[in-house]
Amino acid sequence: MEYYALNQYLKDTFGEKVYKIALDGGFTCPNRDGTLGTKGCIFCSGQGSGDFAQNRLLTITQQLARGKERIAQKYHGAKYIAYFQAFTNTYAPVERLRTLYEEAMSDPEVVAVSVATRPDCLPDEVAALLEELNQRKPVWVELGLQTIHEKTARYIRRGYALSAYDDAVEKLKKAGVQVIVHVILGLPYETKDEMKETVSYVGKSGADGIKLQLLHVLKGTDLEQEYLQGKFRTLELEEYVSLVADCIAILPPGMVIHRMTGDGAKAKLIAPGWSADKKRVLNALKKAIEEKKR
Repeated sequence: MEYYALNQYLKDTFGEKVYKIALDGGFTCPNRDGTLGTKGCIFCSGQGSGDFAQNRLLTITQQLARGKERIAQKYHGAKYIAYFQAFTNTYAPVERLRTLYEEAMSDPEVVAVSVATRPDCLPDEVAALLEELNQRKPVWVELGLQTIHEKTARYIRRGYALSAYDDAVEKLKKAGVQVIVHVILGLPYETKDEMKETVSYVGKSGADGIKLQLLHVLKGTDLEQEYLQGKFRTLELEEYVSLVADCIAILPPGMVIHRMTGDGAKAKLIAPGWSADKKRVLNALKKAIEEKKR
């Protein structure tokens, strides 16, 4: 079973290893500002899934500089992806979005811009902006789908119907923008077959890439309370690596696998504890995928 890993895709596209810098553009979310709700999704941290992003009080230029400094402590890189990660990064007036995105693009070492958002926050004028900017440097949009199952979507307080995802993918592909989809494996009360149904759906939806994210229970989330009350359990390492191998096997061969697990901030991580040992997890995933090839 072959799969197209992000590192290989980046080398094929940009000619060398590329490093991602997570940014905080100072956004909020319709699930937090009262438009749809105030609590956010049940699993979402107070940082809006941007726990590893830079300080939002800094300008985008300053955040990129800080990110490069941190990367330089471990690696020698010259090309970067500006990753607008925290909260919903298309949820603002289009002129504000233009200012932020163009500031990131103006850095000569930034070779692409990646924008994490919700499928229901892509009005036509934002899609037009992304299409325009994509003519200058590659623009990726990362859609937080998590699941295709309505019962789970209600439980996690996602706040939009599956049709919104379908519409967003169609709109973004028409604009020529790459689409990457976030899926969470291990959401409470879902069976492994249901999780694989979500992955299969994404594979057939027209998306270019996928992020397979392990469910993390983080301090300060409503999910933490459910977990501590014993209402659900998280996946064991062996379960997870087997599930990921099965998921990759049902995806189209050309789909880029942007992530196979995920990092929860260790200071906030409640469960599963094994996920904090990233090297162990990645080695187990590689072994499971190799075994699936045989």
